[in-house]
Amino acid sequence: MQYGFLRRLSAVLGFVLLAVFLTACSAPAGYYRVQRGDTLSRIAQRHKTSTKDLARWNRLSKPNVLAINQTLRVKPPASNKPPLRAATQPRRLTQAPSALPASIAKMPAAVPFALDWPAQGPIIRGFDGINNKGINIAGKAGDPIYAAADGKVVYAGNKLRGYGNLLIIKHHADFLTAYAHNQTLYIPEGQDVKKGQRIAEMGNTDSTAAMLHFELRYQGRSLNPLRYLPAR
Repeated sequence: MQYGFLRRLSAVLGFVLLAVFLTACSAPAGYYRVQRGDTLSRIAQRHKTSTKDLARWNRLSKPNVLAINQTLRVKPPASNKPPLRAATQPRRLTQAPSALPASIAKMPAAVPFALDWPAQGPIIRGFDGINNKGINIAGKAGDPIYAAADGKVVYAGNKLRGYGNLLIIKHHADFLTAYAHNQTLYIPEGQDVKKGQRIAEMGNTDSTAAMLHFELRYQGRSLNPLRYLPAR
């Protein structure tokens, strides 16, 4: 009885963590979220633009490789600068601000543990914080995926659309890493892992090609993994 309760509690905590960790919301105005079966030419036709423009606006190095749930800009970015405002006299600050905006103040200067590469392939899509909240590493189905740091697996499943077979590892109190599109998951929820331990096989679940989508999160906010991974 107690074991069943703990299992249910673990599942609830896992989904709460996912809600904080990943923002699976609809695409903002001027953007489109890739669905199963989409191609760049179909998206371009639907939004009355060209594949060349879509590739340029979204910095797609491989336009034929799209990930389900990937967000693409489908309207041209604004090119006109806002009108200059009339000059005003500067106001003297009577009191210093109590804190920086949360989006800036809470970003860590460094990760309090050493990260290692989770896969060996080349990077085919980098981090931009909007269209891609991690990095995509190319490879072949079955290639090994490794834990980037010591931690505990807090989610192993495929319930989150666009991520396929997904593994999430918690590191310390505030940091998480995510490993998406796997063919096979080796580690169950609740198990501790060591950096460099093989945790999955690369695959193409919820993706158009075999790849690893890797994310690093701090208090639910996405960080650019390349700033914290060692140089190759």
